Amino acid sequence: MVAAAVREDSDVIKQPDWEDFVHTGPDTLAGRYLRHFWQPVEISRKLETGRAKPIHIMSENFTLYRGETGQPHVLAFRCAHRGTQLSTGWVEGDDLRCFYHGWKYSSDGQCIEQPAEPEPFCNRIRIRSLPTEEYLGLVFAYFGEGEPPPLPRYPVFESFDGVRLAAGPTVWPCNYWNRMDNDPIHPPFVHRQHHGTPPQLEAWETESGMAYRASHPDGSGGIAFKYMPNVRHYSAYPLPGTTERWQGLSWRIPVDDENCVSFNIRIIPATGEVAERYESGDWGSGFSPAPASEMAGKVLRGEIPVQELETLPNALEAQDYVSMIGQGAIADRANEHLGKGDTTVIMLRNLWKRELRKLAEGEPLKEWVRPGLEPATGGD
Repeated sequence: MVAAAVREDSDVIKQPDWEDFVHTGPDTLAGRYLRHFWQPVEISRKLETGRAKPIHIMSENFTLYRGETGQPHVLAFRCAHRGTQLSTGWVEGDDLRCFYHGWKYSSDGQCIEQPAEPEPFCNRIRIRSLPTEEYLGLVFAYFGEGEPPPLPRYPVFESFDGVRLAAGPTVWPCNYWNRMDNDPIHPPFVHRQHHGTPPQLEAWETESGMAYRASHPDGSGGIAFKYMPNVRHYSAYPLPGTTERWQGLSWRIPVDDENCVSFNIRIIPATGEVAERYESGDWGSGFSPAPASEMAGKVLRGEIPVQELETLPNALEAQDYVSMIGQGAIADRANEHLGKGDTTVIMLRNLWKRELRKLAEGEPLKEWVRPGLEPATGGD
């Protein structure tokens, strides 16, 4: 059982492990929890057949490749022989051969060839292999121990009218919890070009995580969802060339403790030429004159005022970048002063605390089910 917070000296109070969401290495409580769930590791169209590449997630390194049969696979980062990087090697069928001395591994991690050994001992060599699946244009991997749970499905994103796009990986120089902690109160200030006033919030636990309703004085508002442990389902302002709100599904995943990656699915209600432009690249590259992070970085460095972001085609992303990166790589939560407007922030943290404490004490975790059954009508 993990001990509660205790005073170690006159100035420092130790935080219980179940209140530490930001550290997610393999030996941390939050890291162990995240590894109970499937996580996206690449956009399907970006993983070429016969190509291997390195990936870094939750402070660990792995090798991702697509076999010549078209199946994606994830193996350990290094060869068991002399430790060189396996992603530099050759894909042969669904196997991977090391660049250094030619040791060959099957997709389940078993060594099957040792060309320079007169008496091969392949049967004694096996490296780590992770379960992988493809869905909604993303490649997912399961980083936990034992048999993985079924990969969650999101019906709203399977049947739709418009364009479905998968984008990522988008890496931001901040802890993933900076992005997880985003809330519905910020839009009237961060995205003020869309006007509006701060909404009244109501949040409740669901079978899949939490749902929350934002209600404005004029009667407008909507419902959005946060699926445990790190998925957000929302609706947002119309994109350039469209007139209706779009549906978004986002995963916020630690790269390490000071960097995070996002993978995103969007359903955009677009047809004709507008749809073709969005399908031509991530979020329609023809609409985006510069990466959001480039312009937002200028704001954070004091080179331009934040108002200059308001007219950008990718203004929402650039403005969110300023607000989240501006909190620091790892935000100082100890000195926060939360209020009633932070309902969704408090609820998500409490869900995490409850589940991490269960994990620490060896109790059964809640089985989160049935995400993505209905469209979001609001968001943050």
